[in-house]
Amino acid sequence: MRALAMTLALVATTLAAPTALAAPPDYGLPGSYPVAYSDVTAVANGRSVPARVHYPATAAGTNQPVAAGRFPAIAFGHGFFQATSQYTSTSNHLASWGFVVIVPTTQGGLSPSHGGFADDLNAGLAWLTAQDGTAGSRFREHVDTGKLGASGHSMGGGAAVLAAARNPKITAISTYAAAETTPSAKAAAAGLAAPAQFLAGSQDTIAPVVGHQRPIFAAKPPSRQLRTITGGSHCGFMDSSGLFCDTGSITRAAQLTAAKRVMTSWFRHYLAGDTAARDLVWGQPARTDAAVVFEGTE
Repeated sequence: MRALAMTLALVATTLAAPTALAAPPDYGLPGSYPVAYSDVTAVANGRSVPARVHYPATAAGTNQPVAAGRFPAIAFGHGFFQATSQYTSTSNHLASWGFVVIVPTTQGGLSPSHGGFADDLNAGLAWLTAQDGTAGSRFREHVDTGKLGASGHSMGGGAAVLAAARNPKITAISTYAAAETTPSAKAAAAGLAAPAQFLAGSQDTIAPVVGHQRPIFAAKPPSRQLRTITGGSHCGFMDSSGLFCDTGSITRAAQLTAAKRVMTSWFRHYLAGDTAARDLVWGQPARTDAAVVFEGTE
């Protein structure tokens, strides 16, 4: 009887014990997929767009097979007069978390067309969507054609807003230091239905938050976020600095880690349906993040 009583007490204690909740993933760290890339010419919407595609793969490298499954697609736009290689770590990071990222190499000169860049981003997404159903394509049956996103830095961030305003198939956007464009990203944001997130650096001296990201954010109807990295700069969103770059009070590594964490959780929530990401987008962890000031309306 004594042994039975002890057993029953142990069972009762076990049943009464609170179940520990699993910690959410750290989206600032690389995801589980190896990342490969392929250089392509995206022909769609009457445009021919040279681009590099970063994607979840069976092995890291060039032109490796795509990992099993279908993945959301994101078009990423580079900043003014910046090489797309400045954003390789961000593209690779997103791919490691299960996104196919197409990065057009167009509009790299001193007189880029912002509207043309938006059309290039949309052409890239349209091409990937078509590739999902194209026999013999590397991406056949690997693109979730109903889950499309747009992103970019500075000029490319503004172009991503323009692209989403023109393309109702884009279901989420997240940008780094989005700059006002011609035509106006602010005006485009006012009619944008897709959830939009704008990352900013508090010490950006090239496209300051007060004159660029905040007006675009303010014009955008919910759902919308403005997430400002404390001590972040404009060029801190890039993998390295060039001429006429600014600096902030935090390191580039710290800024990129924070930016990738915030952007990846957003796309995991809105494009991948990752329930673990929601709190890091709209919950207390997002609102109390010591590195990134939260503003937003769901």
